[in-house]
Amino acid sequence: MPDAVVIGAGPNGLVAANLLADAGWSVEVLEAQPDPGGAVRSDRGVHPDYVSDLFSAFYPLAAASPVLARLELAAEGLRWSHAPSVLAHPLTDGRCAVLERRVEETSAGLAGFAAADGDAWRDMYEVWGRVGPDLVQALFTPFPPVRSGLRLAAKLRAAGGLRLARKLALPVRRLGEEEFAGDGGRLLLAGNALHADLAPEAVGSGGFGWLMSMLGQSHGFPVPVGGAGALTSALVSRLQRRGGVLRCSERVASVVVRGGRAVGVRTAGGETVMARRAVLADTSAPALYRDLVGEENLPARLLRDLERFQWDFATFKVDWALTGPVPWTAPQAAGAGTVHVADGVDGLTRFASQIAMGLVPDEPFALFGAMTTADPSRSPAGTESAWAYTHVPQRITSDAGPDGITGRWDSREQEAMADRIEVQVERFAPGFRALIGARRILAPTTLQAMNENLHNGAIGNGTTALHQPAIFRPTPGTGRPETPVKGLHLASAAAHPGGGVHGAPGANAARAALRAHGLHSLLHRAQRM
Repeated sequence: MPDAVVIGAGPNGLVAANLLADAGWSVEVLEAQPDPGGAVRSDRGVHPDYVSDLFSAFYPLAAASPVLARLELAAEGLRWSHAPSVLAHPLTDGRCAVLERRVEETSAGLAGFAAADGDAWRDMYEVWGRVGPDLVQALFTPFPPVRSGLRLAAKLRAAGGLRLARKLALPVRRLGEEEFAGDGGRLLLAGNALHADLAPEAVGSGGFGWLMSMLGQSHGFPVPVGGAGALTSALVSRLQRRGGVLRCSERVASVVVRGGRAVGVRTAGGETVMARRAVLADTSAPALYRDLVGEENLPARLLRDLERFQWDFATFKVDWALTGPVPWTAPQAAGAGTVHVADGVDGLTRFASQIAMGLVPDEPFALFGAMTTADPSRSPAGTESAWAYTHVPQRITSDAGPDGITGRWDSREQEAMADRIEVQVERFAPGFRALIGARRILAPTTLQAMNENLHNGAIGNGTTALHQPAIFRPTPGTGRPETPVKGLHLASAAAHPGGGVHGAPGANAARAALRAHGLHSLLHRAQRM
């Protein structure tokens, strides 16, 4: 009987298992899919000569994460690679906002949009230099972040206090208008805010756009050499070297609860796996509470609150094997690993508004990944392993485009939506479609079938909007990994601090499990060895 059973071998589940193993616990991880990794996987399914990331691909949060840094995954063979430029946002007139690796180069490029904007970017980055490390530490520790929060509060006062707090609460459109005279800085902030499900007019979208932009400036948007799966392989290797057990193709059907305590799990095959000390769930909150635990073991208030739980946008993704580099009209975009494809901030607003109304966008914002540009090992020289994803409503009411897409996502609708994304890219890169040697379509339903945490393609495990973070995540009054069932801990992005590949929810759950047994200090001692 292991000390702990972890449900799900996504990055958070694997981080949790590693930390428990570091503290001397025996751990067994059960994963429903044939392969571990959750949304951190890669394959050669588009073309045998091309490595494609199935889900996530760029990892600024992983690069900044103190959780992953302490795991020292380089010892397991993990290596990182960077594109020459972090990201670009081209416009159809040939102008291009570029987030470069060096702040001086980013500033110089933005000064081309408006002379004062180079200094404005440097000032913004200087503030990040003062508060960024403590902000990251506060984000990646259990809520409330007492020690790091006190340090952050002191730094915030020194960096402008209420004025800085006001900036971070602004909608990203307003933040861009206040900080930059030209379009360049506004594009970088707004495009990065749309990495989450935050419209340019949403309160707090400025803070998220600023966070992602500053992380990109300080850490880049690195990728694992050889594919996203290399990060998963490193986590699995580390766990197994410490005696942890990973079992794939083992779907957990229920959590075994006795006397109000989680004592194990039951698999879909009928096996009961008991846990001596704790069960940790790298699953969505609705799946954990409604499907695995059962209403009879939960307070009525939690069940009522779950009715108000909001998923983030659905996601539609296309992978390509390109026979040559992407022919961007704006030459500055050629060196970027990530490209935001949209007609400026207004295009982003139009896109988000259509989703809010339940419409499939007719000119979708495409977040484009040029993977060979970021990591030359991904495809043969002179080619590009590429992908793009866009968002669609969780519940589609109509199609703003001409194809009558309803959300059935049959083959006709999938092909039509993939074509729509390609047409959008073609507007900024004429000749793009002629380079497509092969493509793979991952509709929202496909993404969910490959990873149940991605509900209808919701990659954030719940909205990033201000009504569902921290103490409101996943429901009001939670915000921590502990659940109403003793010994059961929520270890997924459904818990604070939410989505992204950084390992914090898994680490928080592991520490909560250890703390419940008075063993939290063991983890710190183990990680110093």
